[in-house]
Formats: sequence, structure tokens, C-alpha cells
Amino acid sequence: MEGTAANPAAGPLSGIRVVELGNLIAAPFASRLMADFGAEVIKIEAPGEGDPLRKWRKLHNGTSLWWYLQSRNKKSVAVNLRLPEGQEIVRRLVGEADVLIENFRPGTLERWGLGWEALREVNPKLVMVRISGFGQDGPYRERPGFGAVGEAMGGMRFTTGDPDRPPARTGISIGDSLAALHAVMGALMALLRVKSGGAGQVIDVSLYESVFNLMESLIPEYDLFNFVRERSGGSLPGIAPSNSYPTSEGSYVIVAGNGDAIFKRLMSAIGREDMASDPRFASNDGRVAHVEMIDATIAEWTRRHSLEEVTAALDRAEVPNGRIYSVADIVSDPQYLARNMIVASTLPDGTEVRMPGIVPQLSETPGAVNWLGPRLGEHTAPVLERLGYSAEEIERLARGGAIMRGEDI
Repeated sequence: MEGTAANPAAGPLSGIRVVELGNLIAAPFASRLMADFGAEVIKIEAPGEGDPLRKWRKLHNGTSLWWYLQSRNKKSVAVNLRLPEGQEIVRRLVGEADVLIENFRPGTLERWGLGWEALREVNPKLVMVRISGFGQDGPYRERPGFGAVGEAMGGMRFTTGDPDRPPARTGISIGDSLAALHAVMGALMALLRVKSGGAGQVIDVSLYESVFNLMESLIPEYDLFNFVRERSGGSLPGIAPSNSYPTSEGSYVIVAGNGDAIFKRLMSAIGREDMASDPRFASNDGRVAHVEMIDATIAEWTRRHSLEEVTAALDRAEVPNGRIYSVADIVSDPQYLARNMIVASTLPDGTEVRMPGIVPQLSETPGAVNWLGPRLGEHTAPVLERLGYSAEEIERLARGGAIMRGEDI
């Protein structure tokens, strides 16, 4: 679904106003998810350079393509938070907001008079989402925390990669993104409480805890068995068989034959009826005890066939499998296209560009892409006018460096 800046499509969060005080990834991704579904997101940026993400990764005419995606459907208001006039603008915005999302180091907003105690006086129903490396309290609260550190402390890095190599990362900022998802979940739960008559509250999201929350049975396995889950390459420890296997042309295929009935169908498909009926492999615990032999058997079969032959045979047997997609595979795949996961957009200079679609898909109130990431300060003047600032006051604030408008660039 697609709207325009002049006529934005309605969404399930239409009428919800979000103020974003964040840079780079975690807080901006959280507010982008809300903007995709209709929330009015006012992104506060520092005059001059704005969010550093504007210059990250691949640039088109000096602006990051990631920026255009991460900040779609948002309004950019350039405000100097270090000046009293800038802090007053934020307080006025909070007065009409439902949610504030921030990812400054704990204590920063308090030094600017914009901490929770101050803002709840302005708006008792405010939901304040605070994303940080280690949380708002505890001995590590003041440490700088990036997603990579959260992934390491949360346990993910220790379990990622091949066992004979150093811990690996996933290749994306997964720690930040997981924090953003938890932030949105917390914000929506708190909004439900507000809508039913309750007060606002703080949602305290840390990067490391957001990663830790996905670490399955890591803690009880260690507590009862002193078992330390470590790197296992492409396999899924304790679940068999589930791994990546080589094909005759050098590519790899993912095969997840770890269900009891699925395993039997998998063994029949590769011509190993003897293993399909072997009572040792009837349940997962028995297969795990012989996982190396099972993996070798599957790999011996896949190695004799092409990727297309392997996937076709396993599809016929109804065994979960799949090729490992590159971005070139993604943008041409019929399933992605059928579900509008690749959408066409237009950059400010008229260049057509494809962007990711909107997730999740809602049947009655879907999200929409109304516009891509804005110019720095593009919405400063109209937002301040709505807050009651006169044209003369806006001009004075611009001259004093408290704000920057789009035309000031």
C-alpha cells in the first residue's frame, strides 16, 4: 500500500503521535515501524549534520539509501537540544505526544531537563521508551553500548559461527533491530494501558537484554547440566537434522528434517529407507546422539545432485528446505513479489529505487509508504507553527541556532 506526503494512507496507528530523540539504528528503527503503520513520527535531529545515518553505507547524491528507508514516513525537525530554547520545543512536543522514543546514554536527557520526572509533569499519559546499551540502572548503565556489544553480552556472538573460528556476527545490526522490536512491543502495551485510563510509564529496553531474550534454553541448560552452548556452524544444536548441505555445483541448501515424521520422509527421499525405519532415529534425542552420521548421510546425497534437483526432490517429499538467498535472489523471487515485500519508491531527484515492503501484513489496516526519509529540518517550521510559534519566533530561533529549517541548508 502506498500513499503520499500530501495524502498519507491511514493505518492502525493513525492518531498516535511519536517524538523520536534518537540516532542511527535502534530508536529510529522502532519509530519507523510505528510510522509505517500510520503514527505521526516527529524526528528530532541536531542542526547541521542531523542523524549520522544520513551518511552511512551507500550514498546517492550525498545521502544514504539506508536513511531514506529508515526514516520513511517521518517528519524531520532540527532542534539543538543543548539550548534552553530547543529543550522547550521538545517539552511542547511532549505535551501533545503519546510516545517518546530515545536512545541517548542514560543521564543525558536528565542533564537537559528532559528526563522522565520532568516530562511526566508535562504529560502524565506519556509513554517514554528508553533504549540503551545496558538499561537505565545497574552498574553498567553509563557505559556506551552499541548493538555489537549487546550481541556479545547477550550470548549471541558466543554461539554464532564455526567452532574452529572466532565468533562471527550476522552481517546486519541485529542487536539494535531486536531492541527496536522490543521497544515497539513495550510501547504498544503501554499505550493500551493509557487508552484504558491508566497513566503513562517508562519502557526500559537494553540492547543486551533484547538479545538475551532470544537465547532459548541457554540458562536452564547451563543451570542443570553445566552445558555451555557454543558455536556450531550451520547446524542447530540439540535438534537433528537441521543444517546446510553442499550440492554438486558448490552451493548450499538448508534442510530442516528435525520433525519425527519429516525425518522419515527425508530418509525415504534420499533412498535411505533403512534409516527411516531405524528405531534409534524415531525421536529427536536419538537423532541428536547420531547427528554426525545423519548429517554425513544427507551431505553424501546432496553432493551428488544440483541445487534445483535437491530442492525439487525435497519439495515432493514435503521436507522443509531452501536455497540460501542473496539480495539478487530476493528481489526476483516470486514469493517476495506476490506479497509486496519489494516496493517501488522515488528518490528526491526522481530516481526510481526499490525498498523493502512493510511487515507484518494486516488484512484490514495495512501499513503504507507515504514518503521516504526527509531533508534535514524539512518539517521544522510547520511543526513549530502547530505548536503555536509565530513566524517571528521561528525566525529568531533559527538565527540563534536553536533550530534549523529545510530552507536553511
